Parts: sequence; structure tokens; C-alpha cells
Amino acid sequence: MQEAPARSVRTFNVQKYNMYDGPGVRSMAFFKGCPLRCKWCSNPESQHRGFEIMLKRDACVSCGACAAACPVGVHRMVDGAHVVDRGVSCIGCGACEKACLYGAVQVMGEDRSIDELVAFFDEDADFYRMSGGGITLSGGEALSQPQGAKSLLAASRERGYHTAVETCGYLPTETLLDIAPYVDLFLYDIKLMDPVRHKYWCGVNNELILENVRTLLEQGYNVRVRMPLLRGVNDSETDIKAVIEFFSPYRYQKNFDGVDLLPYHKLGVGKYAQLDLAYEIEGDPSLSDADLDRVAGWIKGADFTVNLVRH
Repeated sequence: MQEAPARSVRTFNVQKYNMYDGPGVRSMAFFKGCPLRCKWCSNPESQHRGFEIMLKRDACVSCGACAAACPVGVHRMVDGAHVVDRGVSCIGCGACEKACLYGAVQVMGEDRSIDELVAFFDEDADFYRMSGGGITLSGGEALSQPQGAKSLLAASRERGYHTAVETCGYLPTETLLDIAPYVDLFLYDIKLMDPVRHKYWCGVNNELILENVRTLLEQGYNVRVRMPLLRGVNDSETDIKAVIEFFSPYRYQKNFDGVDLLPYHKLGVGKYAQLDLAYEIEGDPSLSDADLDRVAGWIKGADFTVNLVRH
């Protein structure tokens, strides 16, 4: 029995005028939930599907307004101090956020209908047409909500919009192939080729990830590989040559769209404290311009198209 189309998805952000995640000017929907736990993740608020509270402690005055407003006890006052009880499931009602006069509390997660998101995309339809752009689903992991992603992609396709999905590729192959006909371009993350190191840095083995990208390429779906780069993690010649070797059979296929290199940045580090999470990356694994040129040179030398993406 075929599963009914989803009417909504859980997101944590929507964005306009993006120029980095697919061709042209794009609008984006960021889905909540991800099966990976990359230690450098810049959107930790995207990892869990459930609603979450982000607390800016430097803005909080411990007035207790959020605790009084919360119907389930996520917010508590302990010895005059504001505490977020992470053991209590937030229901996403937003009462605490409305009660806070200082902008210290933010509820992460919002259930948006497919119609609402399509209407959001429609606002910039002229920009897509003028620039060759479209819409991109990201996250988290958009395909962790497969029926919602499929419904939104299908509705966008009906509007004539170019569709892209940024994905880690960690989902059942059958599910991926069910969604693939609605995707014009997969922006496919490849972090590490070594399965043991991939599990250490990203929380899961990469066997399924590599199987899925191979399947997409062999079945004619458009794929652009995206590689986040961190010094000492995946920037060695051995790491890069393993990527080159894996994708070499596909580099001249029309549906292989080259490689994007995504330099490490610290834009999401401050979010961890707001979620009471530890940031596990020690030091600064940023690559210098010379390092980036070195990595790009190895890939270009193997006759791949390479694009350095700087957000």
C-alpha cells in the first residue's frame, strides 16, 4: 500500500537569496532531524527531530517569565536561576519565546505545511527564472523526512522550479530512489572515505552512503559531490586520493557535476552552549588558502571540475 503524501514537514529555518547550494538564486527549507552526528556540525539545532530550546544566557535575566508560561516544565527556576530541563520534551508551543522580553529564548522547530512552503518559494519565482535558480532542501537531513521531502519536491516541480537536495545519503536506497525522480540535482556530502574514521567523526559507517551515491550516478541522476574540509581530519593526500579513486569512473558522465569544497568555519560554534552541548572539535581545523589550493589542485589534477564554496 502506497504511503499517503505528507502535508507538512518540520523545519528549523527557511531562507531566501541563497547563492551557494545549487545553481542561480535559490530559496531553501532546512529540515529538522539528521542521522549523522558530525563533530563539526554548524547546525546542532537540526540534529534531533523534536522541538528544542536555545537559550542565550548572556541575554537571560532569570526573570522566570518563561518558566511561568511553559505548560510542560521545560523551563524551571532553581535557586533563582533559569534552567532548561533537557529531560523534558518541548512541545513547540512557543509560549516561552513569547513571554521572554529579552530575546533570550528561542524554540527550534516549526511544523510548516507543504502549501505554506510552496507559497514561500513562489515569492521569488522571478529570481529563479532570471538566474537559472530554484529551491533547495537542506537540514539537518531533508531526506530523514522522506514523504515530506517528496511532497514538497513534487509540488515545486509542478511550479517548474529547479529542485536540489543537500543530503548525507544515509537512508535506505529504496527510499532514495523513490524521491530521486523529483530531484534535479543532488548535493551529496562526502566527508571521509575510510569507514572507521567516518564513524568516529560522523557517528555512522559510510558503506550505505557510498552505495547510494554510486546508485544515483549509475542510474543517471545528477550529482554534485560536496566535501567539508577540516585540517587534520580529511585534508591529507591519502584522504583526497581515496575520493578521486572512488569517483573516477564517473567523472566524465554528464550527470556528474563536479566537486564543491566547503572550508571549515566556526559560525555554528556558539549554538552548542545555547543547547547545553559540548563542541568536540579542539583547536582550529581551518585550512589556509594555500591548503585549500593544494587540495583543489589534487582534484583538478585528476581532471575533475572543482568549486571552492565560501559562505
